[in-house]
Amino acid sequence: MPVTGPASLSSFSTLFVFLIFANVAVLVTPKSTIEPCSNSNSCNALLGYTLYTDLKVSEVASLFQIDPISLLTANAIDISYPDVENHILPSQLFLKVPITCSCVDGIRKSVSTRYKTRPSDTLSLIADSIYSGLVSSDQIREANSISDPSVLDVGQNLVVPLPCTCFNGTDNSLPAIYLSYVVKPVDTLAGIASKYSTTITDLMNVNAMGSSAIDAGDILAVPLPACASNFPRYASDYGLIVPNGSYAITASHCVQCSCGPGNLKLYCMPASLAVSCSSMQCRNSNLMLGNVTAQQSSAGCNVSACSYGGFVNSSIVTTLSASLQPRCPGVQQFPPLIAPPSSVIKDSTFAPAPAPQSDGAISPTSSVVPSTSSLPGFNPANAPAGSASGVSAARSLMNPIDILPAVVTLLLFVKLMIFPSL
Repeated sequence: MPVTGPASLSSFSTLFVFLIFANVAVLVTPKSTIEPCSNSNSCNALLGYTLYTDLKVSEVASLFQIDPISLLTANAIDISYPDVENHILPSQLFLKVPITCSCVDGIRKSVSTRYKTRPSDTLSLIADSIYSGLVSSDQIREANSISDPSVLDVGQNLVVPLPCTCFNGTDNSLPAIYLSYVVKPVDTLAGIASKYSTTITDLMNVNAMGSSAIDAGDILAVPLPACASNFPRYASDYGLIVPNGSYAITASHCVQCSCGPGNLKLYCMPASLAVSCSSMQCRNSNLMLGNVTAQQSSAGCNVSACSYGGFVNSSIVTTLSASLQPRCPGVQQFPPLIAPPSSVIKDSTFAPAPAPQSDGAISPTSSVVPSTSSLPGFNPANAPAGSASGVSAARSLMNPIDILPAVVTLLLFVKLMIFPSL
Protein backbone atom coordinates (compact mmCIF):
# COMPACT_ATOMS: atom_id res chain seq x y z
CA MET A 1 0.00 0.00 0.00
CA PRO A 2 1.53 3.36 -0.96
CA VAL A 3 2.66 5.64 1.82
CA THR A 4 0.90 9.01 1.70
CA GLY A 5 1.93 10.41 5.09
CA PRO A 6 4.37 13.17 6.08
CA ALA A 7 7.45 11.09 5.13
CA SER A 8 6.20 10.79 1.54
CA LEU A 9 5.42 14.52 1.40
CA SER A 10 8.92 15.29 2.69
CA SER A 11 10.54 13.10 0.03
CA PHE A 12 8.56 14.75 -2.74
CA SER A 13 9.46 18.18 -1.36
CA THR A 14 13.13 17.20 -1.44
CA LEU A 15 12.78 15.99 -5.02
CA PHE A 16 11.01 19.22 -5.96
CA VAL A 17 13.78 21.39 -4.49
CA PHE A 18 16.47 19.24 -6.15
CA LEU A 19 14.84 19.56 -9.56
CA ILE A 20 14.46 23.33 -9.16
CA PHE A 21 18.17 23.68 -8.38
CA ALA A 22 19.05 21.35 -11.25
CA ASN A 23 17.20 23.68 -13.63
CA VAL A 24 18.95 26.70 -12.10
CA ALA A 25 22.37 25.05 -12.49
CA VAL A 26 21.76 24.46 -16.18
CA LEU A 27 20.69 28.05 -16.80
CA VAL A 28 23.58 29.69 -14.96
CA THR A 29 26.19 28.60 -17.50
CA PRO A 30 28.37 31.44 -18.82
CA LYS A 31 27.39 33.30 -21.98
CA SER A 32 30.98 33.62 -23.18
CA THR A 33 34.35 31.96 -22.74
CA ILE A 34 36.00 32.83 -19.43
CA GLU A 35 39.77 33.21 -19.33
CA PRO A 36 41.18 33.22 -15.78
CA CYS A 37 44.11 35.58 -15.24
CA SER A 38 46.40 36.53 -12.39
CA ASN A 39 48.41 39.53 -13.58
CA SER A 40 47.64 43.11 -14.50
CA ASN A 41 48.82 43.02 -18.10
CA SER A 42 46.45 43.69 -20.97
CA CYS A 43 46.21 42.77 -24.63
CA ASN A 44 44.58 43.87 -27.86
CA ALA A 45 41.26 42.20 -28.62
CA LEU A 46 38.29 42.64 -30.95
CA LEU A 47 34.52 42.73 -30.53
CA GLY A 48 32.13 41.67 -33.28
CA TYR A 49 29.55 44.46 -33.23
CA THR A 50 26.36 44.90 -35.30
CA LEU A 51 24.99 48.45 -35.50
CA TYR A 52 21.47 48.72 -34.06
CA THR A 53 20.74 51.90 -36.06
CA ASP A 54 22.47 54.32 -38.42
CA LEU A 55 25.44 55.81 -36.57
CA LYS A 56 28.35 58.09 -37.38
CA VAL A 57 31.83 56.60 -37.17
CA SER A 58 32.51 58.87 -34.19
CA GLU A 59 29.30 57.70 -32.46
CA VAL A 60 30.27 54.03 -32.77
CA ALA A 61 33.72 54.88 -31.40
CA SER A 62 32.14 56.78 -28.52
CA LEU A 63 30.04 53.75 -27.53
CA PHE A 64 33.27 51.85 -26.86
CA GLN A 65 35.49 54.80 -25.82
CA ILE A 66 37.98 54.16 -28.61
CA ASP A 67 39.73 56.25 -31.25
CA PRO A 68 37.55 56.55 -34.40
CA ILE A 69 40.65 56.10 -36.57
CA SER A 70 41.48 52.79 -34.86
CA LEU A 71 37.92 51.60 -35.58
CA LEU A 72 38.37 52.41 -39.28
CA THR A 73 41.81 50.85 -39.65
CA ALA A 74 40.69 47.65 -37.88
CA ASN A 75 38.12 47.24 -40.66
CA ALA A 76 40.46 48.33 -43.49
CA ILE A 77 38.33 51.42 -44.17
CA ASP A 78 40.14 54.26 -45.95
CA ILE A 79 40.91 56.93 -43.33
CA SER A 80 41.74 59.51 -46.01
CA TYR A 81 38.06 59.68 -47.02
CA PRO A 82 36.82 63.30 -46.58
CA ASP A 83 35.30 63.96 -43.15
CA VAL A 84 35.44 60.23 -42.48
CA GLU A 85 34.70 60.47 -38.75
CA ASN A 86 31.28 61.98 -39.50
CA HIS A 87 30.41 59.40 -42.16
CA ILE A 88 27.12 57.66 -41.34
CA LEU A 89 27.39 53.88 -41.15
CA PRO A 90 24.22 51.89 -41.92
CA SER A 91 22.15 49.88 -39.47
CA GLN A 92 23.02 46.15 -39.27
CA LEU A 93 26.58 46.75 -40.49
CA PHE A 94 29.01 44.32 -38.84
CA LEU A 95 32.26 45.84 -37.56
CA LYS A 96 35.30 44.60 -35.71
CA VAL A 97 35.84 46.92 -32.75
CA PRO A 98 39.37 47.07 -31.26
CA ILE A 99 39.47 47.18 -27.47
CA THR A 100 41.95 46.68 -24.64
CA CYS A 101 41.40 43.44 -22.74
CA SER A 102 42.37 43.67 -19.08
CA CYS A 103 42.59 41.31 -16.11
CA VAL A 104 39.81 42.31 -13.71
CA ASP A 105 38.91 40.34 -10.58
CA GLY A 106 40.75 37.29 -11.88
CA ILE A 107 39.16 37.08 -15.35
CA ARG A 108 39.71 38.76 -18.70
CA LYS A 109 37.25 41.49 -19.65
CA SER A 110 37.08 45.09 -20.74
CA VAL A 111 35.67 47.56 -18.23
CA SER A 112 36.84 50.76 -19.89
CA THR A 113 33.49 51.27 -21.63
CA ARG A 114 30.96 53.58 -20.00
CA TYR A 115 27.49 54.42 -21.25
CA LYS A 116 25.40 57.47 -20.32
CA THR A 117 21.73 56.54 -20.02
CA ARG A 118 18.95 58.24 -21.99
CA PRO A 119 15.26 58.71 -21.03
CA SER A 120 14.00 55.63 -22.89
CA ASP A 121 16.80 53.29 -21.82
CA THR A 122 16.39 50.01 -19.97
CA LEU A 123 19.14 47.56 -19.07
CA SER A 124 17.78 45.07 -21.59
CA LEU A 125 17.73 47.68 -24.36
CA ILE A 126 21.31 48.73 -23.57
CA ALA A 127 22.56 45.14 -23.48
CA ASP A 128 20.63 43.50 -26.32
CA SER A 129 20.26 46.37 -28.78
CA ILE A 130 22.77 49.16 -28.20
CA TYR A 131 25.63 46.75 -27.43
CA SER A 132 24.41 44.02 -29.79
CA GLY A 133 24.20 41.24 -27.19
CA LEU A 134 27.87 41.52 -26.21
CA VAL A 135 26.78 41.90 -22.59
CA SER A 136 23.71 40.88 -20.60
CA SER A 137 21.42 43.13 -18.58
CA ASP A 138 22.34 41.17 -15.45
CA GLN A 139 26.05 41.76 -16.04
CA ILE A 140 25.45 45.51 -16.32
CA ARG A 141 23.27 45.42 -13.20
CA GLU A 142 25.94 43.60 -11.18
CA ALA A 143 28.81 45.74 -12.48
CA ASN A 144 26.98 48.88 -11.34
CA SER A 145 25.36 47.49 -8.13
CA ILE A 146 21.87 48.39 -9.37
CA SER A 147 19.29 47.16 -6.87
CA ASP A 148 16.21 48.04 -8.93
CA PRO A 149 16.83 47.56 -12.68
CA SER A 150 13.47 49.15 -13.49
CA VAL A 151 14.73 52.51 -12.25
CA LEU A 152 17.54 54.16 -14.25
CA ASP A 153 18.49 57.79 -13.75
CA VAL A 154 18.80 59.78 -16.96
CA GLY A 155 22.44 60.67 -17.53
CA GLN A 156 23.69 57.88 -15.28
CA ASN A 157 27.16 56.59 -16.26
CA LEU A 158 27.11 52.81 -16.42
CA VAL A 159 30.13 50.54 -16.62
CA VAL A 160 29.59 48.07 -19.47
CA PRO A 161 31.70 44.90 -18.93
CA LEU A 162 32.50 43.56 -22.39
CA PRO A 163 33.83 40.07 -23.15
CA CYS A 164 37.38 39.57 -24.39
CA THR A 165 40.17 37.02 -24.32
CA CYS A 166 43.96 37.17 -24.73
CA PHE A 167 45.36 33.63 -24.47
CA ASN A 168 48.87 35.14 -24.64
CA GLY A 169 48.21 36.47 -28.15
CA THR A 170 48.65 33.04 -29.68
CA ASP A 171 46.63 30.18 -31.12
CA ASN A 172 48.40 26.85 -31.62
CA SER A 173 51.68 28.73 -30.92
CA LEU A 174 51.06 31.20 -33.77
CA PRO A 175 50.25 34.93 -33.36
CA ALA A 176 46.51 35.54 -33.05
CA ILE A 177 44.08 38.14 -31.85
CA TYR A 178 40.70 37.04 -30.46
CA LEU A 179 37.34 38.26 -31.71
CA SER A 180 34.34 38.04 -29.36
CA TYR A 181 31.59 36.98 -31.75
CA VAL A 182 27.87 36.94 -30.89
CA VAL A 183 26.25 33.92 -32.54
CA LYS A 184 23.38 34.79 -34.91
CA PRO A 185 20.31 32.56 -35.44
CA VAL A 186 21.54 31.55 -38.92
CA ASP A 187 25.07 30.66 -37.76
CA THR A 188 26.65 27.24 -37.54
CA LEU A 189 30.07 26.47 -36.13
CA ALA A 190 31.16 25.32 -39.59
CA GLY A 191 30.07 28.63 -41.12
CA ILE A 192 31.90 30.69 -38.49
CA ALA A 193 35.05 28.59 -38.88
CA SER A 194 34.97 29.01 -42.66
CA LYS A 195 34.42 32.77 -42.51
CA TYR A 196 37.32 33.38 -40.14
CA SER A 197 39.79 30.90 -41.67
CA THR A 198 39.91 28.52 -38.74
CA THR A 199 38.58 25.02 -38.02
CA ILE A 200 35.67 23.60 -36.07
CA THR A 201 38.10 21.72 -33.85
CA ASP A 202 40.07 24.87 -33.05
CA LEU A 203 36.89 26.79 -32.17
CA MET A 204 35.74 23.95 -29.93
CA ASN A 205 39.11 23.79 -28.18
CA VAL A 206 39.40 27.55 -27.67
CA ASN A 207 35.87 27.76 -26.25
CA ALA A 208 36.04 24.47 -24.29
CA MET A 209 32.98 23.10 -26.09
CA GLY A 210 31.84 19.54 -25.60
CA SER A 211 29.98 19.53 -28.93
CA SER A 212 29.68 21.68 -32.04
CA ALA A 213 26.16 22.85 -31.11
CA ILE A 214 25.75 26.61 -30.71
CA ASP A 215 22.79 28.81 -29.86
CA ALA A 216 21.93 32.36 -30.90
CA GLY A 217 23.30 34.73 -28.28
CA ASP A 218 26.33 32.60 -27.40
CA ILE A 219 29.60 34.52 -27.52
CA LEU A 220 32.50 32.66 -29.11
CA ALA A 221 36.17 33.58 -28.86
CA VAL A 222 37.35 33.34 -32.48
CA PRO A 223 41.13 33.31 -33.11
CA LEU A 224 42.20 35.46 -36.06
CA PRO A 225 45.67 34.95 -37.60
CA ALA A 226 47.75 38.05 -36.92
CA CYS A 227 51.09 39.80 -37.29
CA ALA A 228 52.85 40.36 -33.96
CA SER A 229 55.33 43.12 -33.17
CA ASN A 230 58.56 42.69 -31.26
CA PHE A 231 58.77 46.19 -29.76
CA PRO A 232 60.63 46.56 -26.43
CA ARG A 233 58.61 46.45 -23.21
CA TYR A 234 59.25 50.13 -22.53
CA ALA A 235 57.54 51.14 -25.79
CA SER A 236 54.04 52.54 -25.35
CA ASP A 237 52.78 50.27 -28.13
CA TYR A 238 54.48 47.14 -26.79
CA GLY A 239 52.54 44.03 -27.72
CA LEU A 240 50.93 45.56 -30.82
CA ILE A 241 49.29 42.82 -32.85
CA VAL A 242 47.37 43.32 -36.09
CA PRO A 243 44.85 40.81 -37.51
CA ASN A 244 45.57 39.56 -41.01
CA GLY A 245 43.84 41.70 -43.63
CA SER A 246 43.67 44.87 -41.54
CA TYR A 247 45.60 47.86 -40.24
CA ALA A 248 46.42 49.50 -36.91
CA ILE A 249 47.31 53.10 -36.17
CA THR A 250 49.99 53.90 -33.57
CA ALA A 251 52.59 56.49 -32.49
CA SER A 252 50.00 59.28 -32.07
CA HIS A 253 48.55 58.71 -35.56
CA CYS A 254 52.01 58.96 -37.12
CA VAL A 255 52.54 55.28 -38.02
CA GLN A 256 50.24 52.81 -39.72
CA CYS A 257 51.00 49.08 -39.53
CA SER A 258 49.41 46.40 -41.69
CA CYS A 259 49.24 42.62 -41.82
CA GLY A 260 49.03 40.60 -45.02
CA PRO A 261 47.83 39.54 -47.43
CA GLY A 262 50.16 36.73 -48.31
CA ASN A 263 52.21 36.67 -45.11
CA LEU A 264 52.04 37.31 -41.38
CA LYS A 265 54.89 39.81 -41.17
CA LEU A 266 54.07 43.20 -39.66
CA TYR A 267 54.77 46.10 -42.02
CA CYS A 268 54.76 49.70 -40.75
CA MET A 269 54.99 52.97 -42.64
CA PRO A 270 54.07 56.65 -42.14
CA ALA A 271 50.32 57.09 -41.76
CA SER A 272 48.36 59.18 -44.23
CA LEU A 273 47.27 61.42 -41.34
CA ALA A 274 50.84 61.95 -40.08
CA VAL A 275 51.32 65.53 -38.86
CA SER A 276 53.79 66.97 -36.36
CA CYS A 277 55.58 63.63 -36.14
CA SER A 278 59.14 62.98 -35.05
CA SER A 279 61.73 61.96 -37.61
CA MET A 280 61.01 58.71 -39.43
CA GLN A 281 64.38 58.46 -41.15
CA CYS A 282 66.75 55.66 -40.24
CA ARG A 283 70.09 56.87 -38.90
CA ASN A 284 73.10 56.71 -41.19
CA SER A 285 70.81 56.11 -44.13
CA ASN A 286 68.66 57.88 -46.69
CA LEU A 287 65.87 55.38 -46.06
CA MET A 288 62.61 56.45 -44.45
CA LEU A 289 60.35 54.28 -42.34
CA GLY A 290 58.93 51.48 -44.49
CA ASN A 291 61.50 51.86 -47.28
CA VAL A 292 63.17 48.71 -48.61
CA THR A 293 65.98 48.58 -51.17
CA ALA A 294 67.17 45.44 -52.95
CA GLN A 295 70.23 44.88 -55.10
CA GLN A 296 70.83 41.63 -56.91
CA SER A 297 74.36 40.17 -56.78
CA SER A 298 76.03 36.90 -57.65
CA ALA A 299 75.73 35.83 -54.01
CA GLY A 300 72.04 36.68 -53.72
CA CYS A 301 69.99 39.81 -53.04
CA ASN A 302 71.29 42.51 -50.68
CA VAL A 303 68.26 43.89 -48.89
CA SER A 304 68.24 47.01 -46.70
CA ALA A 305 65.13 48.01 -44.76
CA CYS A 306 64.10 50.83 -42.44
CA SER A 307 61.67 49.30 -39.93
CA TYR A 308 59.54 50.61 -37.10
CA GLY A 309 60.75 49.72 -33.61
CA GLY A 310 58.06 51.18 -31.36
CA PHE A 311 56.97 54.49 -29.83
CA VAL A 312 59.27 55.44 -26.96
CA ASN A 313 59.07 58.71 -24.98
CA SER A 314 56.97 60.30 -27.74
CA SER A 315 59.62 59.45 -30.32
CA ILE A 316 59.44 57.04 -33.25
CA VAL A 317 62.14 54.38 -33.06
CA THR A 318 63.49 53.23 -36.42
CA THR A 319 65.81 50.30 -37.09
CA LEU A 320 68.06 49.88 -40.12
CA SER A 321 68.69 46.28 -41.13
CA ALA A 322 70.73 44.70 -43.91
CA SER A 323 70.57 41.09 -45.04
CA LEU A 324 71.54 38.79 -47.88
CA GLN A 325 68.54 36.87 -49.17
CA PRO A 326 68.28 34.18 -51.87
CA ARG A 327 65.76 36.26 -53.81
CA CYS A 328 64.86 39.90 -53.92
CA PRO A 329 61.51 40.65 -52.22
CA GLY A 330 58.57 41.62 -54.37
CA VAL A 331 56.51 44.76 -54.02
CA GLN A 332 54.89 45.08 -50.60
CA GLN A 333 51.23 44.04 -50.73
CA PHE A 334 48.66 45.75 -48.55
CA PRO A 335 45.20 44.69 -47.37
CA PRO A 336 42.72 46.29 -49.79
CA LEU A 337 41.14 49.46 -48.44
CA ILE A 338 37.43 50.10 -48.85
CA ALA A 339 35.39 53.29 -48.81
CA PRO A 340 33.27 53.85 -45.68
CA PRO A 341 30.18 51.63 -46.19
CA SER A 342 26.85 53.33 -46.82
CA SER A 343 24.79 50.15 -47.18
CA VAL A 344 24.90 46.57 -45.98
CA ILE A 345 25.70 44.14 -48.77
CA LYS A 346 24.83 40.48 -48.26
CA ASP A 347 27.90 38.28 -47.79
CA SER A 348 30.19 41.33 -47.70
CA THR A 349 33.34 41.47 -45.62
CA PHE A 350 31.29 42.76 -42.71
CA ALA A 351 28.36 40.35 -42.93
CA PRO A 352 27.81 37.70 -40.24
CA ALA A 353 28.84 34.19 -41.23
CA PRO A 354 26.02 32.50 -43.17
CA ALA A 355 24.93 28.99 -42.40
CA PRO A 356 26.05 26.47 -45.04
CA GLN A 357 23.21 25.35 -47.30
CA SER A 358 22.03 21.80 -46.73
CA ASP A 359 22.21 19.52 -49.72
CA GLY A 360 21.20 16.35 -47.96
CA ALA A 361 24.78 15.31 -47.36
CA ILE A 362 26.16 14.54 -43.95
CA SER A 363 26.95 17.71 -42.02
CA PRO A 364 30.67 18.52 -41.92
CA THR A 365 30.43 18.82 -38.17
CA SER A 366 29.43 15.18 -37.80
CA SER A 367 32.99 13.93 -38.20
CA VAL A 368 34.41 16.18 -35.50
CA VAL A 369 35.35 14.35 -32.33
CA PRO A 370 34.29 16.43 -29.29
CA SER A 371 36.97 17.43 -26.82
CA THR A 372 37.49 14.84 -24.12
CA SER A 373 38.29 17.48 -21.55
CA SER A 374 35.16 19.62 -21.45
CA LEU A 375 34.49 19.63 -17.72
CA PRO A 376 34.41 23.09 -16.08
CA GLY A 377 37.80 24.08 -14.77
CA PHE A 378 39.76 21.86 -17.18
CA ASN A 379 41.35 23.10 -20.39
CA PRO A 380 40.41 21.20 -23.54
CA ALA A 381 43.21 19.54 -25.47
CA ASN A 382 45.41 22.00 -27.38
CA ALA A 383 43.45 25.02 -26.11
CA PRO A 384 45.25 28.22 -25.18
CA ALA A 385 46.18 28.37 -21.51
CA GLY A 386 43.29 29.62 -19.42
CA SER A 387 40.39 28.44 -21.57
CA ALA A 388 37.62 27.36 -19.24
CA SER A 389 33.91 27.53 -19.94
CA GLY A 390 31.73 26.13 -22.75
CA VAL A 391 29.12 28.24 -24.49
CA SER A 392 26.41 25.92 -25.79
CA ALA A 393 22.99 26.83 -24.42
CA ALA A 394 24.84 29.52 -22.50
CA ARG A 395 23.43 32.42 -20.57
CA SER A 396 25.32 34.73 -18.26
CA LEU A 397 22.84 34.75 -15.36
CA MET A 398 19.53 33.12 -14.57
CA ASN A 399 16.39 34.92 -15.67
CA PRO A 400 13.38 33.90 -13.51
CA ILE A 401 11.07 34.05 -16.55
CA ASP A 402 13.19 31.42 -18.30
CA ILE A 403 12.54 28.79 -15.60
CA LEU A 404 8.83 29.54 -15.12
CA PRO A 405 7.61 26.71 -17.44
CA ALA A 406 9.84 24.22 -15.62
CA VAL A 407 8.59 25.38 -12.22
CA VAL A 408 4.92 25.09 -13.28
CA THR A 409 5.50 21.60 -14.67
CA LEU A 410 7.19 20.46 -11.48
CA LEU A 411 4.40 21.87 -9.30
CA LEU A 412 1.80 19.93 -11.31
CA PHE A 413 3.92 16.79 -11.05
CA VAL A 414 4.19 17.10 -7.27
CA LYS A 415 0.43 17.77 -6.96
CA LEU A 416 -0.47 14.67 -8.99
CA MET A 417 1.93 12.45 -7.05
CA ILE A 418 0.81 13.63 -3.61
CA PHE A 419 -2.91 14.21 -4.28
CA PRO A 420 -3.82 11.96 -7.24
CA SER A 421 -7.52 12.12 -6.56
CA LEU A 422 -7.79 15.91 -6.60
